[in-house]
Amino acid sequence: MELASILEQPGFDAARHRALVEAAFATTSAFEKFTSLVGNLEEKLASGTAQGNEALKIGACYLVLEEPESALQWLQKAPKSSQRSLLLAELYLDMRRFDEAVAECEAAAAQGADRVETDMKKAAALVAGGKVDAADAILKQHKGLESTSGDWLFVSGLIAEARGDTHGAITAYERAVARDENHSQAAFRLAFLLDLHGEDEEAREWYERCAEMPCVHVNTLINLAILSEDDGDYDMAESCLRRVLQVNPNHPRASLYLKDVVAAQSMFYDEMQHKVQQQHDAVLDIPVTDFELSVRSRNCLKKMNIFTLGDLLRISERELLAYKNFGETSLKEIKAMLVQKGLSLGQLASEQIVLPRAAPVAPQPEGNPEVLSRPVSTLELSVRSRKCLQRLGINSVGELAATSENELLSSKNFGQTSLTEIKGRLAELGISLRASN
Repeated sequence: MELASILEQPGFDAARHRALVEAAFATTSAFEKFTSLVGNLEEKLASGTAQGNEALKIGACYLVLEEPESALQWLQKAPKSSQRSLLLAELYLDMRRFDEAVAECEAAAAQGADRVETDMKKAAALVAGGKVDAADAILKQHKGLESTSGDWLFVSGLIAEARGDTHGAITAYERAVARDENHSQAAFRLAFLLDLHGEDEEAREWYERCAEMPCVHVNTLINLAILSEDDGDYDMAESCLRRVLQVNPNHPRASLYLKDVVAAQSMFYDEMQHKVQQQHDAVLDIPVTDFELSVRSRNCLKKMNIFTLGDLLRISERELLAYKNFGETSLKEIKAMLVQKGLSLGQLASEQIVLPRAAPVAPQPEGNPEVLSRPVSTLELSVRSRKCLQRLGINSVGELAATSENELLSSKNFGQTSLTEIKGRLAELGISLRASN
């Protein structure tokens, strides 16, 4: 159906909304036409020449464009109807206003909307709001839909995920997509869980599948861009981010990630030099106990905290001879051993020996112990932020709160965008990162 026809006809139900989404993102030119038609509708309303459900249509359009504030403004102006309530429920869920989403689902049901559809949306909102048992009770009321409904399977996956049953959630999402191949929500959660547990290759396949569906969520494209960048597929990463910016030119994360991707394409990586450095480091890590030295020489080196070949190359003859019980005989023995390997004492003297020290104990963060013990996965962070926390070995909210900004920023690929995201999530819980020293 043509975009103009969808928006010009007086009625606007769920089927018309799905057709609008599919037509708007069919091609680049179609999307440009879509934004122009939305502007025309707003002008009609401003001039008083509009008829029918224009406010409802404009609100639905802004929901598609992922502009929540504008969508809410127009949907609140629209006459009450089951479709208005369903769209508001979807919007409030995206805005994390879960109680209001539940209320709109109930209003839609009271106004004649399909009971199964409203109950599934309500259950999803309840899970998101932490009321898992209430959602499960709704699901059990429709137990007969298990073999026929992708939405039922999707909600069962949400419940399993909320209860920590990752395997059960993945199975439910796989069944949901098998039942409805265009179930973008189930496909995204499946990709997200696989990504979260390090199954990068399979996660990327599902993100790519999501990206080809009629309705693509912005997080799908951003997560796919990050995985593609990590795989060195900069063209795919750039394409995904430009699709996000086409819809929302001011999207902060997409803008920053695109700069990273463009910059990465101009970087040069010398693989041969990297291999040579690895071999060099491996030689320096050889223990001195592997060499045929006398007992006295070995004991002296041990007492001087010289354990590897690299440690030996960083010390001078004078420093060795200054040590108690270390004489000319031991010195000649060690120098002869090094000469056989083309090495000499002190040749790496400019590299200071750093002896291991006990790690400082970070101060314990203040806050509700129950909140601090939660896994960081409950913060629903972006892929890049989660992977950086995994590399740093941060598993709980408390461990994150005991970490400083500088410590996070020192992690590979962790930038200001990820830092802002994490600080925002912690602020919602009433806690903050440890102050930098």
